[in-house]
Order: sequence, then C-alpha cells, then structure tokens
Amino acid sequence: AVYLALGWACWKMYVDRPERDGARRTSLEILGNALRESGRPEEALLALEARYALTQRCWSHDKQAILACRANIATCLTKLGRHDEALVLDREVYAGMVASIGDSHERTIGNGMNLAISLQYAGLFDEARTLLRDRLLPAARRLGVDHDVTLRIHQSLTDALYGNPESTRDDPRLNQPVCAATSAFDLNTGDD
Repeated sequence: AVYLALGWACWKMYVDRPERDGARRTSLEILGNALRESGRPEEALLALEARYALTQRCWSHDKQAILACRANIATCLTKLGRHDEALVLDREVYAGMVASIGDSHERTIGNGMNLAISLQYAGLFDEARTLLRDRLLPAARRLGVDHDVTLRIHQSLTDALYGNPESTRDDPRLNQPVCAATSAFDLNTGDD
C-alpha cells in the first residue's frame, strides 16, 4: 500500500511538468510499477503503455529507454496471464539488449531471465534451460556468484529443470548439477 501511495504521489508531483520532462516520464514508470506490484496489473498496463508512447514521442532516439518500457509492459502482461504476448516482447527486448549493450551487461542478463520465465510459462522448458545456463556464467563472472541476479538465475534454472511436467526421475538433465557452469573455474580470480 505504501509503494502504491508513493507511486501516486510521484505521478501527482510531476504530471504538470512539460511532456519532455524526464521526471514526468519516470514518475509514470514508478506509478505503473507500483500498480503492478500492488495487484492492479490492468491499471499498471495503462500507465506503462502511456510511458511507452511518451518515450516513443519524445525520446525515440533512446533505444535503451524504449527497450526498458517494453520490458516493463512484458512483465505486466505476464502478471495478467497474457503469456504469449509477454513472450514476444521479452524475445524482442532480449535481442535488442544483446545487440546494443552485449550479453554480459547486468540489464541484458536480467532481461534474459525475464525471457526464460516467459519461456517457462509457454512450456518451452528446454529453451529456458539452455538460455539460463548460457546466462549463468556471464552473470557469475560479471556480478559475482552471490549477487541477487546470479542467485535468481540459479532459482529459475532449477524451476526450468524441475518444473517441466515432462521430466521424470530418470531424466538425465535433472542429474546435471545446476551450478556446473560456476564451479568450472574460480570466479573470484577470473581464471579460466
């Protein structure tokens, strides 16, 4: 409730600023995220789509901002159970992030995780598992093995392995250690 109240207060504080004002754009994002996290995803989607439209109008040159808007909309669509639409957006966002800032950047790794979650909702567990395994090593190298994002990748990888309804106890994929990618070398020294 506090997050939502702060979201509304932020929006009310900056709504009268000029359309090109960055604080106004940010306040719309804060409101949308607060609505989404407060269990009001339908309203959140409206706010996040408005932010996306504003960003396209006033900051169309800022590809990272455009991708961030689309990522927020995808997360909202997931909350609404619109998994097919979220998957399309997550694929586009992830590809855009890899192309613009590389696959080892923290934001790209996070967007890769979002894509993996969408893949799992779509029942594409093997593709999710492959993506997460590919993201685990860059995350551990760049952020550290104890970083929140790295740990969330571990959790999502576990979900992709064990959440697949087609897996059985005899499935060889379940016998592979989840952290094999990070134990292959000493991440603290960066030695391969």
